Amino acid sequence: MTARDAVSPLRKKESDTPTLAVGGGVPLLEVLPRLLDSPGRELEVIGDGGTEGIIDQASMLEALGRMIAPRYDCSVIDVECAPAEYSASHIARAVEDADMHLVDLLSSPAADGRLHVTLRVQCEDPSPAVHSLERYGYNVTGSAGHEDVSRTAALERLMALQALINV
Repeated sequence: MTARDAVSPLRKKESDTPTLAVGGGVPLLEVLPRLLDSPGRELEVIGDGGTEGIIDQASMLEALGRMIAPRYDCSVIDVECAPAEYSASHIARAVEDADMHLVDLLSSPAADGRLHVTLRVQCEDPSPAVHSLERYGYNVTGSAGHEDVSRTAALERLMALQALINV
């Protein structure tokens, strides 16, 4: 996605309002830091024909939300490593060695100079992938499993039945 895809349908450029500008073809992930550095938290999008519109925080959040497809069958795993040890293919191999599918991988620098990597893995219980990542030498800092709604409903019914039996 590009800056052009994040233009707000509600906001229009006021003629005398100074704002920072960005080209319409700039990738959205490069637009976000510029938006955060902008004094008014908005950017003017410039194309071949002039101003295409304004990106504000709400339109940027909506565009980023469209980039991340909702998945209700995934668990999340957080990993930290030194930048020199980072390899997306190595991490994917560790996840696939646990017979799981890597859906998303997002990396960002951590405060201590290390690299923070967030993975979305298609599984209900991420513990096999966690163990595999640790075997590959990655420091797993957290994980959250996918809670199956039908399993939760069944558990609630069993607890209600047990309460009735114990009366």
